[in-house]
Amino acid sequence: MSNSRVAVNSKLTVVSSRPVSASGKGKAHALSALDSAMGSHTVHVIYYYKNEEKWFESFDLLDPLRESLSEVLTLYPTVTGRLGKRGVDGGWEVKCNDAGVRVIKASVDATLDQWLKSASGSEENLLVAWDHMPDDPTTWSPFRIQVNRFEGGGVAIGISCSHMVADLTFLASFFKSWTEVHRHLAITHPPFVAPLPNHADDDAESLPRHAKTHSPRNMATATFKFSSSIINRCLSKVHGTCPNATPFDFLAALFWNRIARVKPPKNHHQTHCLCICTDFRNLIKASLPIGYFGNALHFSMLSQKVEDMQLGGIVSAVHSHLKGLSEEEIWSTNNEGNYYCMYGTELTCVCMEHLVFEEENESLLYAAMFGNNEKPIQVSCRVGNVDYGEGLITVMPSEEGGLSRTVMVMLPEEELAELSKDEAILELEPAMLLAGSVVSGGPLT
Repeated sequence: MSNSRVAVNSKLTVVSSRPVSASGKGKAHALSALDSAMGSHTVHVIYYYKNEEKWFESFDLLDPLRESLSEVLTLYPTVTGRLGKRGVDGGWEVKCNDAGVRVIKASVDATLDQWLKSASGSEENLLVAWDHMPDDPTTWSPFRIQVNRFEGGGVAIGISCSHMVADLTFLASFFKSWTEVHRHLAITHPPFVAPLPNHADDDAESLPRHAKTHSPRNMATATFKFSSSIINRCLSKVHGTCPNATPFDFLAALFWNRIARVKPPKNHHQTHCLCICTDFRNLIKASLPIGYFGNALHFSMLSQKVEDMQLGGIVSAVHSHLKGLSEEEIWSTNNEGNYYCMYGTELTCVCMEHLVFEEENESLLYAAMFGNNEKPIQVSCRVGNVDYGEGLITVMPSEEGGLSRTVMVMLPEEELAELSKDEAILELEPAMLLAGSVVSGGPLT
């Protein structure tokens, strides 16, 4: 964009501090059918820090932050590897060849506070680095890190990857591991590299993909932050209808209901669909750890006449839908390659409740600290190449902890403009950040 406040200063490749051992050199990790089906999307997480403890200085060769990145990469050979095709069946795999991770250094012509108050969604995209995968990916890094320095010392670190190799949960666990190595702590969620149980080794090209019946549109994003006390009050109001409602149940229902009112009608029955994206690491008997390398996402469809329902009824419908998900349904979807609705043409809502650890009263996202007492003041999570659909809602933990939640919404520009004035949302007194246009037409670049 013209007159950009973000300037790239340098690009480099960071390798592990110790080469892959002889036993691991040349090994490859086969991607699952689900991984391959996610290939048209990208994943991006941005962590904002005040840097009050001065843990970030320059990211030069001997800078402690760069040294800790090299150290943690030793434990993640799949992150420093490169994508390729298997010889016999042509399926995708990550070759553990110790090729390193692309790192970009950038400076921002604004203070951190100024940025958070004024940056648009398209500007925030500039804090993450991404290049499209070329025809020959053997030298292309599927993981990218961009370190952004603000005036006055603030820092934003954007980490990106192809959705084919990992989901948001893995990215968050990898980033937290980096902060723990930096602080000389034991890693809480080590990497777990293994095939999905019962997964099919289908090539991405042979899988049914969601139908892109729309042309790409100019989308806009807005971030709504709800306090713990507000969410507690909202849950109390729907307690009679849904006594075990979670913050996600309420916020998914609220935004689904309000977005339905600003979208043009699609049918005379006024039935609206919501595709819910859920992490299934803890939903299967042989549960997968947080550090599982790959995708552990299930997409399921819920249809309701939400404009005619009381909010409590919609909350109950969302809650019952999620409680009704079975392991049989999850594996059926994975084994049959039935990925029709993922980030597809229907409104999609991503649930990140599994990243809230109640026993620790914190979330995985905001436990990532390079300084001993300095948590991120804001974390943004984005999925690239979703501008063919009806929109994307991401409900994620917030820095306040407890029941507080951050909701990131991507909608067509005119719809988001109406949603941002919606009285039912505004009466909950959300803090609104990073509202603005997004350049559409493909993954974040």
